[in-house]
Amino acid sequence: MIPLLEAQNITKRFPGTLALDDAQFELRRGEIHALIGENGAGKSTLMKILSGVYIADSGEIRFEGRPVSPANPREALEMGIAIVHQELSVVRPLTVAENIYPGRLPTNRWGMVKYNDLFEAARRVLEQLQVEINPRATMETLSIANQQLVEIGKALSLNCKVLILDEPTSALTEREAEILFGLLRRLAANGTGIIYISHKLSEIFALADRVTVLRDGRYIGTRVIAETTPDEVVRMMVGRELGDFYPAKSAGRGQPLLEVRNLRLPGLAAGSSFQLFAGEVLGFAGLIGSGRTELARAIFGADAKAEGEILLEGRPVQITSPSQAIRLGLGYLPEDRKAAGLFLDMAVKLNIEASSLPEVTRSGFISPARERVLAERYVKQLNISTPGIEQEVRRLSGGNQQKTLVAKWLSIQPKILIVDEPTRGIDVGAKREIHYLLRSLAQNNVGVIMISSELPEILGMSDRVLVMHEGAIVAELDGATTEEQIMMYASGQQGG
Repeated sequence: MIPLLEAQNITKRFPGTLALDDAQFELRRGEIHALIGENGAGKSTLMKILSGVYIADSGEIRFEGRPVSPANPREALEMGIAIVHQELSVVRPLTVAENIYPGRLPTNRWGMVKYNDLFEAARRVLEQLQVEINPRATMETLSIANQQLVEIGKALSLNCKVLILDEPTSALTEREAEILFGLLRRLAANGTGIIYISHKLSEIFALADRVTVLRDGRYIGTRVIAETTPDEVVRMMVGRELGDFYPAKSAGRGQPLLEVRNLRLPGLAAGSSFQLFAGEVLGFAGLIGSGRTELARAIFGADAKAEGEILLEGRPVQITSPSQAIRLGLGYLPEDRKAAGLFLDMAVKLNIEASSLPEVTRSGFISPARERVLAERYVKQLNISTPGIEQEVRRLSGGNQQKTLVAKWLSIQPKILIVDEPTRGIDVGAKREIHYLLRSLAQNNVGVIMISSELPEILGMSDRVLVMHEGAIVAELDGATTEEQIMMYASGQQGG
């Protein structure tokens, strides 16, 4: 049987990097085919070549048996190849409907947009995703998760023959991911070929028919899911055994570092109270929209709170800005590293020092020698893969961008570190490194607050788990709790 889409001997170079080295891939009609590898393995580069974003230096692409070479994404779309990128390409001031149908808005004979038709068409697309998103809402009012769902809806609206999804569940809860999986299975049953990129092995083994592994830009192999194991796939990805994925939890905890008393978010009736102790990893679980990120941002001074009191080491403090929070020893790693965490066009060294300028300043001027020492220390400590500290962050893989963001906050030597989706969109090897780093911080008496939508991560890392629902903490559970218990509270089926 002729493959639906085939890539042979694909090579792609960027300045200082060989991104793909004679790579290959095959997709069959009606198949869900997972593509996996560590950050920097070449997955996204290969998919961008297939979808016309990049042009390969050498190699051949065949679509339905014919050689093709899409020069841009529009040509790929006209062939029937659509991609949903990991990094969202939304236009924030426009409506959801306008983002689903960019360049394809329904118009009357005078060229005026027929908005009623547009909103109705968008509503039908969103209905397939089983999400309650107002097609008239602007994208800037949506959470990252809902923006991601809109991007998936845009691809669905194209009725494509090949659908490429790059980390589509990175900001989704398990419930939303299951809805997406059901939709993908229906699309595949109707003949659509789906390429699914994910770092979540549990998703791949639940969803995919086959899996192809890339490592360092090279093709390692393809396996039928029913005939392989997660351990074999990991060995193919990293070329080594990973060992324990989660570190041992804390044997005890120290004094209270942070106490939050009745902190209420604007527009909500209920407040939240909790304590964070030195040496512990405190997990925050909840569905999208439960208020986890909003609570963290209010504590850090990035957003206003309606009322409430914050105590640091027993002393009441008023935190009204992130700069004040940093001076008090708080760090905050946001969920969207590109929009809110990193300066993508700036060098690795400038990103690392961004929150700790006093460390690299002498007599009011930045010292290049101190810059170098600080940046090289954290590049080495976090094993950041980069040609040098002058490299632009945008040229790093997702996992190394995330490590750079972690380095930025480690450089302030925080007493308290809040991490929001710290392993979103990074590979299993980098995840393990960040897990062990967070536990190492806790062992050095830092208090870590970890927000995560991945329940296995919450259970594997947390000494205690706080569950949020509708903007307030509704349960405190010990680290030995279960996914079922967490979901009962998170969905409001069990009272706090």
